Amino acid sequence: MRKTLFTALSTGVAIFSLAACADGSQNAADYDMAEAEGAVADASGGAKQAALAAPAEGSTSTTEIPVSQPQIAYSYDYGFRLPSAEIPKAQQQHISLCNKMPANGCRVLNMSNSGGEGDYANGRLHLEVTAPKARVFGEQLAEAVDQNGGSQISSSIQGEDLSKKIVDTEARLRSRVLLSQRLTELLRTRKGTVAELVEAERAVTDVNEEIDQARSWLKEMRGRVAYSTVMINYQSGAPGSGGFTRPIREAFGGVASTLGYSVGAAVTFIAALLPWILLLALAVYLRRRFKSTDRSFWGRKLEPAAPAED
Repeated sequence: MRKTLFTALSTGVAIFSLAACADGSQNAADYDMAEAEGAVADASGGAKQAALAAPAEGSTSTTEIPVSQPQIAYSYDYGFRLPSAEIPKAQQQHISLCNKMPANGCRVLNMSNSGGEGDYANGRLHLEVTAPKARVFGEQLAEAVDQNGGSQISSSIQGEDLSKKIVDTEARLRSRVLLSQRLTELLRTRKGTVAELVEAERAVTDVNEEIDQARSWLKEMRGRVAYSTVMINYQSGAPGSGGFTRPIREAFGGVASTLGYSVGAAVTFIAALLPWILLLALAVYLRRRFKSTDRSFWGRKLEPAAPAED
């Protein structure tokens, strides 16, 4: 009996190791399930094989392959241009539209805006909207911007098909749940050495961790399918507007900064020369203070003036 238990547990651990190295594809999941069924059946005998291989109560056996609907995660990106003072108002209106959607149909994840110098400003809003309502919600966003004197300048829709990933993860999850149940059943009904039981418990723990990870992946992917990402970008100012007068306005706008740079350069230059100017002034003062009366400032001896003739 101990030899049979050890063989079954070793086979289960080997199956788990093979499953951990698999790439998560459908073929790998099916292979793991077939190997798990064969291993437990060999360990437990013909009667055990029939009990474990039997379908669950209330389930039906069919050879038809179920056809699943495409599981696509959509993301929407909109860009709007409007006056800088209207950007915060437009953001608040969009948030109000989001909050008015029933049954948690929309949620705000992030909002930011900043106003630069002059009339330039920008903002960003990150939302998640239920997939069936996302496109209609985008039209409502454009209408709210039009009311604030703005316009839509860009829009894009991207989709990622998660059908295969979801199906593969579900198959992998089913195989791990089946393996965990059978290892647990062996631990409950069989006896063995302490080392064998510890190894079996470790295998069950590892399989359960993989089950939790697969469930979290499924939850994340299904959430992406149920809720579409909506990114909204706001900006002010129209590139290339102004025609003939635009360069003139930009030139006058740069006068203040040009004068500021000039004054700053002059202050820096004076600050760099000030210590040397002070030292030079001190040297001149000391030279004039202590020089001889019969010598010039530079130390040259002065000749006495000739007496004037009568």
